[in-house]
Amino acid sequence: QVQLVESGGGLVQAGGSLRLSCAASGRTFRSYTMAWFRQAPGKERDFVAAIKWSGGSTYYADSVKGRFTTSKDNAKNTVYLQMNSLKPEDTAVYYCAAVNSGILLYWPPRKYDYWGQGTQVTVSS
Repeated sequence: QVQLVESGGGLVQAGGSLRLSCAASGRTFRSYTMAWFRQAPGKERDFVAAIKWSGGSTYYADSVKGRFTTSKDNAKNTVYLQMNSLKPEDTAVYYCAAVNSGILLYWPPRKYDYWGQGTQVTVSS
């Protein structure tokens, strides 16, 4: 059974940092692209960042470029999203997703194969 389990969300003041984790299990993800999405109340699910499990190439949405960094730990089968200089507009539920593709910016979200349960990130002003 494939599982993606996110953790690390919480409440932080503007300018602060959080690190999200996505622990993957149940299959080999070597050919997969792992992505982070976020969804604020009343809004669509937006792409945030992605990383290829093989090779580690990354891609970021313009809104987070320079502030967020995604990385992976092969030994732990875990993907991370380091979020720095957080802004109130970063407040959302953050989701980890996996798609069996080498395309970094894979769209739309409904085509992803697996999703985590989401973790809330709240940035206060």
